Parts: sequence; structure tokens; C-alpha cells
Amino acid sequence: MDLIDGMSAPVRRAWVRSLTTGRAAMTRRSLLRGSALAASGAVLAACGIPGTESGAEAGESRTRDYSESERELNFSNWPLYIDQDDDNENVRPTLERFEQETGITVNYTEDINDNNEFFARIRPQLAAGQDTGRDLICVTDWMAGRLIRQGWAERLDQMNIPNAVRNLDAQYRVAAHDAGRQFCYPWSAFSCVIGYNKSVTGGEPVTSVSQLLDDESLRGSVTLLTEMRETTGMVMLDMGADASDFTGAEFTAAIERIQGAVDSGQIRRFTGNDYINELNSGDIAACLAWSGDLIQLRYDNPDIDFYIPEAGYITLTDELLVPKGARHQANAEALINYYYQPAVAAELAAWINFACPVAGAQEEMRDIDPELAQNTLIFPDEAMAERGVQYRLLTDEEETTYEEQFARLIGA
Repeated sequence: MDLIDGMSAPVRRAWVRSLTTGRAAMTRRSLLRGSALAASGAVLAACGIPGTESGAEAGESRTRDYSESERELNFSNWPLYIDQDDDNENVRPTLERFEQETGITVNYTEDINDNNEFFARIRPQLAAGQDTGRDLICVTDWMAGRLIRQGWAERLDQMNIPNAVRNLDAQYRVAAHDAGRQFCYPWSAFSCVIGYNKSVTGGEPVTSVSQLLDDESLRGSVTLLTEMRETTGMVMLDMGADASDFTGAEFTAAIERIQGAVDSGQIRRFTGNDYINELNSGDIAACLAWSGDLIQLRYDNPDIDFYIPEAGYITLTDELLVPKGARHQANAEALINYYYQPAVAAELAAWINFACPVAGAQEEMRDIDPELAQNTLIFPDEAMAERGVQYRLLTDEEETTYEEQFARLIGA
């Protein structure tokens, strides 16, 4: 009996998740090109999102809000996931302007390095009906969905976030993890695509997952991601399966397909963000990569390029969500509303380089960095948006089963 089989179900579930779902801290551009933007005034007009309501639903229990008397906000985010001053990394220009405009002090903490690790940290308080000490968190869409299903997210008051209701880009309005956008709004979106180093591939592009897994000229120079959704999703798309609506058999077929490439020596290893240095140096030729990382690498290394497979690509969002029991929901909603101003959203996107979910931000970006304004990884055009696929929501049972299979595959 091996290690996994010898574990009890709860222990096995926690162990597997800790190994397979870590999205490591993302590198960010250290220099914001062009001048900083002054934050624009709040947009008061709102247009509705189908299925949303103002305030709490009838009969819904809401946590007492101390926002009016306590002008503060506790915000947990991923490391390096907000704009910073060029000369002082402790200065966050957009956040400081929010504080100046609203009088709300933001206690900003970069303490999310892994969705499941963070969930395990706040779960005891949520399960006990206690305040987590956080008023706003930024978690990936599937984790936001888990919190919502458990009843551990506060329903947002749409009247407090008119900018978000109005300016959320059309492609993000329908969200399987949050029907009607009642509990969360995207901070940014990110895509899994193919990255490659032209100095290693002889100038030839790498255009499909099949090429990653089969092309003998790449043998031993390919890495895939330790993130189950991105890696298995990209492989399923390449195999003709719909990653937004797949069966258990299709998932298993993808695992077997990857296993064959591991056994043949085609895949060097599975990585988190550490593929960045290997791709940049030429230690690997090609990999599955996150869009924002590739944008940053290309500024300093013209040999780095990317390709969007014809079969499609996996796209996810990181969501702003108010955890159940938060003391300062209205203050959190004020911050969501602030970052859904196009000028502010553009400044944020110019620094983090991930896809911006705010309509109108692309126009503002042209004044900051015209090149970024045309980058379809940050502002997907219609053709690219149509090829993006969201990994379907998993039941708790499916998540445990699939992550066990993936853990075996990557040798975790």
C-alpha cells in the first residue's frame, strides 16, 4: 500500500490539495512605463447585471457593518499583485489615492500564496461563524465558488458598487462560480498559453499542446504547470474535449496522455512560476505559461514569444470577495467600486500585466503605454475571447479524486 492509499480520506484530501493547487507569487514589472494616472471621479450611473439585487435578499442574515464608525479595511491579496512606486516598493499609488479620497485606511497584506493554503487558514473562523480579520480577499474563481457554496461570502450591495456593475466587461458578466455576480467581481484575469524561447527552437513557433507533448526536437526541454486546472484543461482542449464540460473519462484520458509524455522523457518537470527563469535563460524550450509572466519576460528578452493554440486556452479570474463575518463590508465595496474606474484599472493593469476586466480601461491604457493597450493578453479582442475556456466547476468529490490522480502524475 503506497503513501496516498494509506491515508484517511480527510488527511488525503488536505495533503493532495496542498501539493497540487499552489499558484506561486507572480513576478511583476518593476517599472511602469509612462506617467502615473490621476484617479478619475466616481461613476455614479449604473446598469444592471441580470440576476443581481440591491442589498440583501429577503430573509438573508447579514453581518453587522462597522464601516461608518471604523474607517478601515483589511485587504488580503497575492504578493506583487498591485502597482508599486518605482522608487519605493512599499508605496502603492492607486491604493494611497483611494485612502486619500475616501478617508478609509487600508491594511494591505500580501498573505495569499496558494488558494487552498489560504482557505485552510480562514476556514476555522468561517465554520465557527467568526470574523476572519479580513474584509476583502482576492482568490481564484473556483475558490470563490467554494466559499459561496458554503455560505461563507457576504452578498454585495450593488448600490455601493455602481462602477463595477456598469464597467464590468461583457465577457466576465456570466460566471459559473457566481450566478448573477452577487458575491464577487474580478480583480484581474489570467490565461494559460504556450510560451517558448525562439533561441532554443531555432526561431520556430510552438503552436499546440500536441507539439509540447510529442515533438522530439523539444524532448527534455518542456515543462507543464503544477496547477491541475491549467495543465489538464489545456491537454483536454488539445484532445478535442470541452474543458468547460468534461467527463471523468475525458479527464483520465488527459492524465494518461500526459503520463505518456512523462514516461518518454518529453516533459522535464512540472513547475510553478519557476519556469520563468528557465524559459528566459533557454534551459527549457517551451512550456505552459501564464500570460502576465510572458508579457513581462518579453520586455527584456525578444526571444520569448507565446502562442494561443487553435484548440483554445484556459482562462481564470482572481475575484474580490467579502468573507462572511467581515466588519467593514461597505468599506470593501468602496474599494471594489474605486478599482472599477477605467483610469484606475488601467494603471493597475499596466503594472501587473494580467487581463483587465474593466470596460473602458483600454482607452485609458493608451495614455500610459500604447503597446500594452494593443496586447490581446491584457485586453482580449473578440477573436481571442471566443477561444478562452473556463474550467468547469468541480464537486468536492470530483476535486478530491482528480487532484489525487494529478498528484500521482506530477510525482507530488
